[in-house]
Amino acid sequence: MNKTKKIFSLIAAVIMQALVFSTGAQAQCSMKNTALGKSEVLAYNLYFNWQFIWVKAGTASMSTVSTVYKGKPAFRSSLITRTSDKVDKFFRMRDTLLVYATDQLAPLYYRKGAHEGERYYVDEAWYAYPNGKCAVTMKHKHRDGSITNEKKTYDHCVYDMLNIFLRARSFDPKNWKKGHTINIDITGGSELVKAKLVYQGKETVKADNEKKYKCLVLSYIEKEDGRDKEIVRFFVTDDKRHVPIRLDLFLRFGSAKAFLSGMK
Repeated sequence: MNKTKKIFSLIAAVIMQALVFSTGAQAQCSMKNTALGKSEVLAYNLYFNWQFIWVKAGTASMSTVSTVYKGKPAFRSSLITRTSDKVDKFFRMRDTLLVYATDQLAPLYYRKGAHEGERYYVDEAWYAYPNGKCAVTMKHKHRDGSITNEKKTYDHCVYDMLNIFLRARSFDPKNWKKGHTINIDITGGSELVKAKLVYQGKETVKADNEKKYKCLVLSYIEKEDGRDKEIVRFFVTDDKRHVPIRLDLFLRFGSAKAFLSGMK
């Protein structure tokens, strides 16, 4: 190789390296969106297991819309659960999850405000992708009002509970077998939580809109005291949109279920 070609090769290598380091992490944390459109609103009826009997206890809603985040195309998604006035007398639940993600499903922001019984807390996380890495600023507001902050940088992608679900809706499960597992790191206030999504097979589910849907079943599992604990089980339509039809919630005080009642 002559001197001129060598110089151009070195310049090209430097440029390529700069591109990789400037977009690498976000590119690695991105994927093609095949499920989400410009707007989706899902409504659910919420049921609690009350002394071995399932009773209607409130409502839940999930909405996802295309938007702009810091001048760039993005998705905004929220999941809200509300107990009814009757149930509030025994156990009050007001949970709101809000996330932003790029139009290629890389996480940008996460917030969970949870009011469960006498317990109230707020988790937040901001994502950035400097120098080919994933930087996460985490904030946890405790019940007593004190705040814990943590900022960490990782060589791999990290997510939160709702952002990973948005991502999972665009997974291609064509070759999955029961037990197929995807390991993930989840932001949780001021630390990362080891978690995984486990494919449980297929099941036909009757929703509260009186329709039946053939669903894929996914378990979201976290490590708790060194043991696996299932947090949510999702039943999503067996098609490209993977619409959540039913959610089984395994809470600290018991269990709840959410059945789709309407969508647009």
